[in-house]
Amino acid sequence: MEIVKSLKQTKIIKYLFIVLLGSILLAISAKIKIPFYPVPMTMQTFVVLFIGIAFGWKLGVATVCLYLFEGIIGLPVFSGTPEKGLGIAYFTGPTMGYLIGFVVAVYLAGKFNYDNNLIKNFLKLVFATSFIYILGILWLGGIIGWDKPVFELGVQPFLLAELFKILIATLVAVKIIKLRNIL
Repeated sequence: MEIVKSLKQTKIIKYLFIVLLGSILLAISAKIKIPFYPVPMTMQTFVVLFIGIAFGWKLGVATVCLYLFEGIIGLPVFSGTPEKGLGIAYFTGPTMGYLIGFVVAVYLAGKFNYDNNLIKNFLKLVFATSFIYILGILWLGGIIGWDKPVFELGVQPFLLAELFKILIATLVAVKIIKLRNIL
């Protein structure tokens, strides 16, 4: 009985470590800006997909929720923090929809099955990523007003970079699954 209890505790500690490590990876990916046209690119959405694929949907959602919690309580984990504010004030600003979209995207990326069919894998990751932008522009439109060019401001500048990140995730998805199987 003690061995079973010890194994469960070890598994919980392992999962907590994975979730914490993933939230740190997300925070780092938010801070690194890669020169890209027309706007600089972070690797944050790639990391969201990676976490979903590698950790599965349960640990993936836990990871993204921890990351969001860290930002909400004031840790400078979001892109643009601390320069553009911290905590709940930053979280509820123009990027909140995108950040909430991370939860849906990581869930879908973690729920999908991946195989050697690159086209199907690509379409699954496009679908997952689309929720970041759907929720993002819905929130952004509500904040800045629908009379503004919401798509041109909140999606269009990022499409080329997003395509690049989804292609990378597609090419490594099957290899990432091997990491999940180790967990």
